[in-house]
Amino acid sequence: MTVIGAGIGGLAVAAGLQRAGADVTVLERAAQVRPVGSGLSLFGNGFTALDALGLGDAVRALAAPGGRGLQAGQRAPDGSWLSRTPSDAVDRLGIVHRAELHRVLQDALRPGTVRYGSPVEGLVPTALGVRLAGRTDPPSDLAVAADGIHSRVRASWPGDPGLRYSGYSAWRGVTGRPVDLRGAAGETWGRGLRFGMAPLADGRVYWFAVATMPAGAEIADEHGTVARLVAGWHAPIAELVAATPPDAVTRSDVHDLAGPVPTFRQQRCVLLGDAAHAMTPDLGQGANQALEDAATLTRLLAGTAASSVPDPLAVDSALDGYDRLRRPRTQRIARRARALGAVAQAGGPMTARLRNGLMRLTPDRAAARTLVQLQAWQPPPASEPLGSLR
Repeated sequence: MTVIGAGIGGLAVAAGLQRAGADVTVLERAAQVRPVGSGLSLFGNGFTALDALGLGDAVRALAAPGGRGLQAGQRAPDGSWLSRTPSDAVDRLGIVHRAELHRVLQDALRPGTVRYGSPVEGLVPTALGVRLAGRTDPPSDLAVAADGIHSRVRASWPGDPGLRYSGYSAWRGVTGRPVDLRGAAGETWGRGLRFGMAPLADGRVYWFAVATMPAGAEIADEHGTVARLVAGWHAPIAELVAATPPDAVTRSDVHDLAGPVPTFRQQRCVLLGDAAHAMTPDLGQGANQALEDAATLTRLLAGTAASSVPDPLAVDSALDGYDRLRRPRTQRIARRARALGAVAQAGGPMTARLRNGLMRLTPDRAAARTLVQLQAWQPPPASEPLGSLR
């Protein structure tokens, strides 16, 4: 089996299937992976997926319990609460540094599994499975395209929707020292501008800022621009930005898929993670959904037998099951994320005032319902043995 891409989803599915007995190779285009120096939120469904992959405890050991001891929700720039998230909706939330999560996933693989500097230009179906275009590797029984939002594999897929710009760009940073969050985390919503903060396990704080702007905007001083935009906002926002080294602040335009991918499966190739369902980060579900993908595919292909040739009918059934289970859920979440982003980025004085008023009137439990439902996900039952996968 070949996994294309050594991001979170690719490494997770490789670790799960390797643990289940598959012969796995991960091909990564980059000479080495340098995970973005930022944090990410792992919700209950992400940890359920990690548990199914046998990696949950290792990740919990490095995660900060984002929902314990802190009030979460959305605030206005003056610090008043627009909506408070009930504690039981985030009691399984963990905040991890991307680089640390990447290290745990890679350490779960046997040495030599990941081959860096190994680009894959496309996939060619064969009678024996899948051949990797531009490479001399033998055909693989199965290829998992986890090559990110700019997936070259998806670009060759019939019906590839391409990407669309969300209308906003996001800065990310991690403070260089611990900062007191004063008992609260979450997001602060202004007009066409947001700021979010979450604690890391060592006391440092991961933060992000989101601003409406044209795609491809060039900013000479990213750190200074963030500081200027949030000047006067409630504590400790200014302190978080000031405590972050300027060269540690990055910014990227936010894109998602311009429409749904018609299928996640083409013969013996499947799409996984952002390659399949790149979404805006407004629900914090990008990495969590990639982990769900990995756990689902692992469960459906989990059984291995003595034969070196997998049962074609069983493999086809498993891949069809993966598409059937993952496509509707991820595409529904992507739509919700984009809709939430549009609300959160309200820029007009009247629309922002209306948004804030409605949020204050909505019961906290009702506002958190989507978050609770998202975290109720469970992986499918393990499949019958399929034979070994190359």
